Amino acid sequence: MQNYISLMRLDKPIGFMLLFWPCSWGFAYSIQDNLLDNRWIYYLILFFIGSILMRSAGCVYNDIVDKKLDAKVKRTRNRPLVKKTISIQKAWLLILTLCLTSLIILFQFNLNSIYLGLSSGLLILLYPFMKRITYWPQLFLGIVFNWGVILSYCVLNNKIDQEIFILFCSAIFWTLGYDTIYGLQDIYDDLKIGVKSTAIKFKKNIKTFLSLVYFTSFSLLIFAINLKIKEINLLYFLLLIPLIFLIYQIINIDIKKTKKNFFLFKLNNYYGLSTFVILTIIFNNA
Repeated sequence: MQNYISLMRLDKPIGFMLLFWPCSWGFAYSIQDNLLDNRWIYYLILFFIGSILMRSAGCVYNDIVDKKLDAKVKRTRNRPLVKKTISIQKAWLLILTLCLTSLIILFQFNLNSIYLGLSSGLLILLYPFMKRITYWPQLFLGIVFNWGVILSYCVLNNKIDQEIFILFCSAIFWTLGYDTIYGLQDIYDDLKIGVKSTAIKFKKNIKTFLSLVYFTSFSLLIFAINLKIKEINLLYFLLLIPLIFLIYQIINIDIKKTKKNFFLFKLNNYYGLSTFVILTIIFNNA
């Protein structure tokens, strides 16, 4: 059982929480048009469960694709598929089980949301191969990992509009930043085996890169709020809380300090949570 928990990364909940928070932003962004009622809460819970299931399936699939690469990286060489404590056949069976369970959740929603949810499947399948062909796999991950922003909005509104797309872009740049920090853990092993990442591409200008992507992300967040609320609200000042988490990461990032960087990466769980709570407050009081 421990091997399966490790394979699905259930012992590292930061992953499925970072997948869930963008979904919750879509729900918060819909409060003006949808009451914060039992239906809203029920769908939010379904997305939380779905985030656990799909992140687990994604990790198993990633380990299957990256089995040979993982054996060459210090941080990943003890994963179950590398050590052969779980067979490839059982890993595929686990993916099938997780995906079928996720489909049961997806089929609770409207038809447009079902089509939108299914369309993310191709992106998930392609993601593990991006680091072999481009220095921007983190950007591709941002698109995949934040699909829930659009999906959750569509579930409640049965449509996609410009406003939610801006919030989606904000989340993409946020992921681009925090996954670059995460990638610093393996930067030297990745250089040896030829794997590409933004951590490698911008290793000499990491603070500048993080400043750029986080500033863009936060600016798009403000812009997305302004599209729905036409006047400055005093509640906007609450957004200083998540902004502090971003600024702290930029100030303290150090390419040579792996443990510190991993701590900075985990701070993004609080960024996602605080953003969700504040968006909920802002739109519930608009």
